[in-house]
Amino acid sequence: MAFYPLKVKDLYHPTEDSAAVSFEVPADLKDEFQYTQGQYLTLRQTINGDEVRRSYSICSCPLDDELTVAIKRVEGGMFSNYANSELKVGDTLEVMPPNGRFNSELNPANEKSYVAFAGGSGITPIISIIETTLRTEPKSDFTLFYANRKSSSIIFQERLEALKNKYMNRLSLHHVLSDEVVELDLYQGYIDQEKIKRFSRLFFDVDAVDEFFTCGPEPMMLSIRESLIELGVPTKKIHMELFTSPLGKLGGGKPKEQSFEKAKSMVTVVLDGNNYTFPYDSKQPILDVAIQNGLDLPFACKGGVCSTCVCKVEEGEVEMEVNYALEPDELANGMVLSCQSHPKTEKVKLNFDV
Repeated sequence: MAFYPLKVKDLYHPTEDSAAVSFEVPADLKDEFQYTQGQYLTLRQTINGDEVRRSYSICSCPLDDELTVAIKRVEGGMFSNYANSELKVGDTLEVMPPNGRFNSELNPANEKSYVAFAGGSGITPIISIIETTLRTEPKSDFTLFYANRKSSSIIFQERLEALKNKYMNRLSLHHVLSDEVVELDLYQGYIDQEKIKRFSRLFFDVDAVDEFFTCGPEPMMLSIRESLIELGVPTKKIHMELFTSPLGKLGGGKPKEQSFEKAKSMVTVVLDGNNYTFPYDSKQPILDVAIQNGLDLPFACKGGVCSTCVCKVEEGEVEMEVNYALEPDELANGMVLSCQSHPKTEKVKLNFDV
């Protein structure tokens, strides 16, 4: 997928350390930038002479004529600090069309029960999912558990309250704070396994919930997933979206150490209907070697998180270092993350057009 220059039409700060950035989408790009709730945008900008790419979840609702992402400031984060301190209305960023599969198909005839767990800026895709679902499925209901350090760090607090007031019989909202004293111990601390068990006894019946969504730090999400599975929830009902990786905030940290032996292979890449073949003689991921050979492949985090670099293995075999983005059925269908893939055979063919 290509990048397109989009102008910033609005920018505000939901909290002291976050920015909501809205883009102006030209008429001829409206179709290109149609999105589904829960998807993300990959942004590209040159900062201090370096090209920086980062992926941020879309927080607006696809039923409105808006395209907005939320960017939380991260200590040492080059792009997040730029967006929060320097970016202004009228500036232009290079933006890749929406991507991601953190959602479920909606139908106005559905009468479903949904539960979501969000931590910090993990609310960004969740709030889009909640609003879109409630507006699309008038017979469905949503329960949200949202973890933050303190009330002042709650992103989109006013919007969440407005949604709760509008859908008071269908949206249940529960805030959990770790660094602020609250009246009920149920809402004090972190969303861990014990809290999940208590929540399930008080606020939802695991057998009656059709789908669970969780987005936030990896330890929280893995704990939630494990807790739900222990309560008997099938894994196919649990949707996870990771926004951090071993590299830090979407690739913002130090490069990981190479753990793969050097290998040789002939790699063919299918991109935009064309075939490109190059020799692989390295222990780096295929994405890096392809870029060194002059190919402009899609990528963002390089941490196995965002799935921007996803492709399908059509010949040969590869092995991935990590995978935080692809579901078991996608893996079974041959999908891999090129930023994490290493050849295991003398020939490998990867299709980026699927």
